[in-house]
Amino acid sequence: MTPEAISRAYNNRLLVPHFQDILALWDAESKLAREKLNGVGRGHWSVPYGPRPLNTLDVVEPDPQAVKADGGAPILFFIHGGYWRMLDKSAQTFIAPAWSARGAMVVIPNYTLAPEVSLEDISLEIVQALAWVWQHARAFGGDPNRIVVAGHSAGGHLTGMALSCDGQKLGRAMGLKLPRELARRGLAISGLFDLAPLVHCEWLMPDIRLTPESIARLSPARWAAPKGRRMLAVAGELESSEFHRQNQIIEAAWGKAAVPVVSPIKGRNHFDILLDLMEPTSHLSRLLARELELS
Repeated sequence: MTPEAISRAYNNRLLVPHFQDILALWDAESKLAREKLNGVGRGHWSVPYGPRPLNTLDVVEPDPQAVKADGGAPILFFIHGGYWRMLDKSAQTFIAPAWSARGAMVVIPNYTLAPEVSLEDISLEIVQALAWVWQHARAFGGDPNRIVVAGHSAGGHLTGMALSCDGQKLGRAMGLKLPRELARRGLAISGLFDLAPLVHCEWLMPDIRLTPESIARLSPARWAAPKGRRMLAVAGELESSEFHRQNQIIEAAWGKAAVPVVSPIKGRNHFDILLDLMEPTSHLSRLLARELELS
């Protein structure tokens, strides 16, 4: 592919002309979700996990009648996308009611956006948020030993980063005692695992400022698979070939044991794929439910 073709293949707003309608639907459904969750007292909004203004997360408690395990509910830790430089956790609340009703605790973190901070900083903020969840999960009805990390687009990249984190080293740096594996399972939706092609995205590079050194540090496909962890990798059937290739890259790099599922999501593009998380019988929801060990 030419640099121009690569740039276009990653520019989802060009590839999905009606993307603004889908983003407006996310916002509308998320507003309704917050109203619903407030009505039953299960939503906790913009809880701080770190020192920066955007170091906050939303926590949705599980429906207590749906929690079957004595040790607490499984936890869905969902990371929003936006190419590390835009969007907000509030646009993703729409995924929470369905999973709360099925007995999961849902956490949606914010993070400081590029170019204010580097992608390294963003990755560290996400694992700091994950460490916060591990520490505080039980106060919200969750089981810290059953965290599933999921994310969309840039959030899919951050899913791979979070699963690769050594929690014990992070804990020592933070003055905390943490387990090596903060999470053992993940679901990357339209994720990015080798960042090298993004150097051809002239509309993105001024914000993310990749270098050969940062590409090597920030590309999960450049590392060995994290031991004892696994990640499913999916993308919308209608997405560009580059997003499907990214999933093939991480499957080849980490192996089938660590990436047991690489799947297209039928009829979906880069944006409306997330709407399947509202539908319990969708293929995407069935994959996630399996990782959360929900019926």
